[in-house]
Amino acid sequence: MTPIETTRDPTTSHTAAVSDAVSDPQRIAAVTASGLLDSLPDEFFDDLARLALTITGARAAFLTVADTERAFWKSAIGIDPDAAARENPLSDSPCHLLITTRAPLIAEDAHFAPRVHGFEVLSAARIGAWAGYPVFSTEGHVLGGFYVIDAHPRPFTTAQLQALQTVARAASSEIALRQALALARDAGSASAALARTLQDNLLPPRLPTVAGLDAAAIYLAADVTGTDIVGDFYDLFHTRGKNWCAVMGDVCGKGIEAAKITALAHYTIRTEATQHPAPAKILHRLHEALVEQRTDDRFLSAALALLRPGPDGITGRLSSAGHPPPLIRRADGGVEEVHCPGTLVGGFIDDVRLTETRFRLDPGDALLLYTDGITEARAGRGHPMFGEERLAETLAETRGSDAASTVEHLSRAVAAHARGHACDDTALMLLRAPPIS
Repeated sequence: MTPIETTRDPTTSHTAAVSDAVSDPQRIAAVTASGLLDSLPDEFFDDLARLALTITGARAAFLTVADTERAFWKSAIGIDPDAAARENPLSDSPCHLLITTRAPLIAEDAHFAPRVHGFEVLSAARIGAWAGYPVFSTEGHVLGGFYVIDAHPRPFTTAQLQALQTVARAASSEIALRQALALARDAGSASAALARTLQDNLLPPRLPTVAGLDAAAIYLAADVTGTDIVGDFYDLFHTRGKNWCAVMGDVCGKGIEAAKITALAHYTIRTEATQHPAPAKILHRLHEALVEQRTDDRFLSAALALLRPGPDGITGRLSSAGHPPPLIRRADGGVEEVHCPGTLVGGFIDDVRLTETRFRLDPGDALLLYTDGITEARAGRGHPMFGEERLAETLAETRGSDAASTVEHLSRAVAAHARGHACDDTALMLLRAPPIS
């Protein structure tokens, strides 16, 4: 639960801590290295700010980067761009509290919330509500904050705050990605180690534990050199209430641009899924974001499922944007394809058509999401591919197995078939309704 500002007495005990945290030399070095201070407005960050306004219904949204004296507005959407100098004194901005506490600050009534009460900017800018999250460097230093403001006191819903936190995380990731690319270019080329680091940062380190859901995922890296990053990604996250979202995607092509589009897709889906209960709508919003933000004409495929685990199984809806069809392994070992036609998204695609399919997993059933790296795996040119039929047969062999054992069995089978050779990355995620004990 995101902390909400209360009326407890904060006194002035934070003053020294604020000063120490703000002026920490390592933090200031990280701010300088970001290259954001005194830089021009940026369409990517402005779009994140617009997204934050759409999500929260707030009046204005900001991405700020702070040195020891000022909070610089890298992005400021919802205000007259000619009405301010894109910065204000840090001592007069609640942004320095994000730096000090390294935690979100939510003031639903800014005039009475003790930690923000008294800031001159609140009266001068007529701010009645303030909600912000820290933005971090790769080393964990707080660079500044991503926040929204409103003219009058107002509540923020849990879904709105979760989405705002995701937007702040997206800003942090984009800053880190740009720094890594700049360092690589300075060195003359992006190394394989850098490429793999970027790829790994686009995947969750582990899947969350969800009541009524047994989930496991695995990512099998291709044999890459240089900047041959490919765009496979997957995610499992909470949306609202008892609902969860699972997504598997694959960006066309390789390289740094593929990684950037993968990052955009990852955070767009996380944000939109908290706002829309329809998987096709989420993928359509992803398409719009890709078209608005694209630096080239790459497209992607994705399979997205909205799930509701329960004591007697899992209900869900699925939409596919030109992605390989998910498979359901029933408790008796039978395997069936989830047919859900849909076009790819992004790129040159103008006529996007997406459909939805309802499905149910009874206790012991499992849903497999995967990228085409597994079906196209082979030992080399001229050798047979693993194929869809072999995948279904191998999945059927895992009857009765839990999620982790199933993805391990599949990964061993494809590795044996390809004799250790991997020309494309492969991602697998299995979502199983636990059997009733």
